[in-house]
Amino acid sequence: MTTKPRIGGISYLNVRPLVYGIEDQIGYCEPSRLADLMYRKQFDVGIVPIAEALLHDQYDVLDGIAIAARGAVRSVFLTHRVPLEKIQRVAVTPASRTSVWLLRVLLKVGYHIEPEFYPRPPGAKLSDHEAMLLIGDEAIWYATRNGKQPLWDLGAAWVEMTGLPFVFAAWAFQRDVEKAELAGLLRSAKANGLAHIEQIVQDATEATPEFLRDYYSNCVWYNLGDDEKQGIRRFQQYLKEMGLVSSSHDLRYVP
Repeated sequence: MTTKPRIGGISYLNVRPLVYGIEDQIGYCEPSRLADLMYRKQFDVGIVPIAEALLHDQYDVLDGIAIAARGAVRSVFLTHRVPLEKIQRVAVTPASRTSVWLLRVLLKVGYHIEPEFYPRPPGAKLSDHEAMLLIGDEAIWYATRNGKQPLWDLGAAWVEMTGLPFVFAAWAFQRDVEKAELAGLLRSAKANGLAHIEQIVQDATEATPEFLRDYYSNCVWYNLGDDEKQGIRRFQQYLKEMGLVSSSHDLRYVP
């Protein structure tokens, strides 16, 4: 490439196997901020929340790579003081539109409720709220210290409801970007990361090695295949039915 590519990433634990060896080439943001910057074309490619790719028809998605779940994901969950079917208000993180929309879908379709969602203040405690949505490293930190509180894992809930994987994020290219070389770089980084999971585990300080080995082996799924694409389409269908997206488009995949 004639110019250095602008690559947007997220500093969460679940992304590290996808950027192994190219960490110094990444511009890091929280998911919602990355989505905003991608929309404004500040990055050529980014590991965007899947809601961004469904909301704006301006991206081509890299085939074969995702941050997904085929069951409990352990880093996206609702912690709650009242039974799920009685929740009236939910404190949600502003960091991820995808997780908030997933929670809306699960409560509407599974429990026929549409509680009020409001921003969760920093340092919030469950004793001050009926329910709180947590994601990413913050969710992992919270769960390891509040294990006795009820945790509703959204990855497991989606798979139970649909029988399909849930895709939280994927690499998305701007349409006008030359993709071949960048795609090769990102595929090599994933292969390198998956081959060095133990090194990633040893280098991490956010959780215990035991937790991380299980997390990378059994919770996060890094492939984007036919089942994952079907899960994306099902999510898109729910979003349209609920009016969260005004129209739907078929995602375009980069082989």
